[in-house]
Amino acid sequence: MPLLTRRTLLALGASGVCGAGALGVCAVAGCSAEEPHAVLRLAAGPEGGPYETFGRRLAVEVHRAHDGLTVQVLDTAASVRNLQLIGEGGAELGLTLADTAADAIAGRASFAQPVAVAAVARLYLNYLHLVVLSASPVRTVGQLAGRAVSLGAAGSGTSVVAERVLAAAGVDSTGARRLGLTESVAALRSGQVDAFFWSGGVPTRAIADLAADTPIRLVPLGETVTALRRTYGPVYESVAVPADAYRAQAPADTLGTPSYLVCHAALPTATVRAVSEVLFRSRDRLQVPDAPGSRLDERYAIGTGTIPLHPGAAAYYRSVYG
Repeated sequence: MPLLTRRTLLALGASGVCGAGALGVCAVAGCSAEEPHAVLRLAAGPEGGPYETFGRRLAVEVHRAHDGLTVQVLDTAASVRNLQLIGEGGAELGLTLADTAADAIAGRASFAQPVAVAAVARLYLNYLHLVVLSASPVRTVGQLAGRAVSLGAAGSGTSVVAERVLAAAGVDSTGARRLGLTESVAALRSGQVDAFFWSGGVPTRAIADLAADTPIRLVPLGETVTALRRTYGPVYESVAVPADAYRAQAPADTLGTPSYLVCHAALPTATVRAVSEVLFRSRDRLQVPDAPGSRLDERYAIGTGTIPLHPGAAAYYRSVYG
């Protein structure tokens, strides 16, 4: 990823405007240096999941650093629903996969119209898992045809990329089930599904727990990356799940998708700058096993693809680069 130069950051900061009052938040200092005051709703993910855990830790750190800022964490189905909430005015902040964010800003796929969303930071890389039992005859995505598969929870980013992977392999996903990670693990154990998809960090705790007592295998997905990049752009990357992640016999080629922290584009500059600063100053306390906040890095964070940085976030990164 090319480094964002100081000149580019300055241009990004100058291009933004400060908006207040449009989101129903408290009176917030727009572009001034005053202490921001707001109640911010953060659309996160399912209770107990990595997004929700990360969100709650961030909420604590934001309030610790700024008495006037309160972050309320909303339990959701994750990416798609989070961006819909921002578009509907039901949240000011959200966690999302990069491909879903690209859909939202373009007004396509799950979004009937563009969502006024901006990026705060690129957080970490998610790895798409396709999990089967070790004894399963399924060795490729194409062999899922006619089998019971969970695509991930409805409204999740996992379900979006899972549908795209199946389509790229020519597999009809019409009859697929939409279960969250916990439900997918239970369904694979009981034989209700033959496979399930999950997009998350490596190792994902629920899958590692499954592997501890049930022999499993990851189906390689690397062959789909080229087709997906050709259709959807560079939101997908070629990555590999290490061999020792889930007691596997070999590394599994797959595709990676970054997670972003995003916000409504009209959120005041001072507020977003304050959140951005907390995000990096508190990075060690944000570490979650399935969402490694300790890997946050300003040079990595600015790579948000087609999602423009919010002027407040750009102002923070400008201050870091000097």
